Amino acid sequence: MPQAVFHRAMLKLSGEALMGPLASGIDGPTLRRIAEQIQHVREMGTELAVVVGGGNFWRGKAAADALGMDQATADYAGMLATIMNAVALQDVLEQQGLVVRTQSAINVQQIAEPYIRRRAISHLELGRIVIFAAGTGNPYMSTDTAAALRAVEIGAEAVLMAKNNVDGVYDDDPSRNPHARRFERLSYIDAIQRRLGVMDSTALSLCMDNALPIIVFDLSADRSIERAVSGESGGTLVSSQDTVIADSRTTGAPRV
Repeated sequence: MPQAVFHRAMLKLSGEALMGPLASGIDGPTLRRIAEQIQHVREMGTELAVVVGGGNFWRGKAAADALGMDQATADYAGMLATIMNAVALQDVLEQQGLVVRTQSAINVQQIAEPYIRRRAISHLELGRIVIFAAGTGNPYMSTDTAAALRAVEIGAEAVLMAKNNVDGVYDDDPSRNPHARRFERLSYIDAIQRRLGVMDSTALSLCMDNALPIIVFDLSADRSIERAVSGESGGTLVSSQDTVIADSRTTGAPRV
């Protein structure tokens, strides 16, 4: 098992990452593979929080455009989709023997705790996995922004951006351009100015303002989450130019 370089990390999973080969919804084998990797990350000693999207069920902007819905209403519906994914992930993780707490940014007290920053940190310190659902609780804000915001709030040392069948950030769409070039490293400013699709600009700016590295990697690759936590993702590191990923157990922090 590789050695972790992060004491605490934020994993961002898109809703589409849970679909596997399905056209929508949640694929059981895919969800179990993700849960097994999360279990291995905990065994490596990393405290892990997760933000999950809802695009496998609902995408607010697309629904608003297609159905003529009010954007805020469509976004709230999308928050409910993230809660469904969070509860499903929690259940599979618990089947793996992990202790999990789901915290929601909107009130669904029958199935999830309310988001309370200090309680989330306490759960992580006790070795529990914390899943953040319902984004930030605000319309017009993506789950990418939720991942960046929660990562800063809980003191995570990196955001691990799991992509579907894309092994990093490219200068063009690799599915359409076979000559597209993958970046090994990329500055926040370049990612924002070139609109490279790492995450939305609000999330990127928040990471930049707080010097929070982003590791973009392919979730479908073998042991991809474990490798990202060990600093060996083979994907793209988005950070300030002088960032060095080092072992937090020897340096006290993974950012130098």
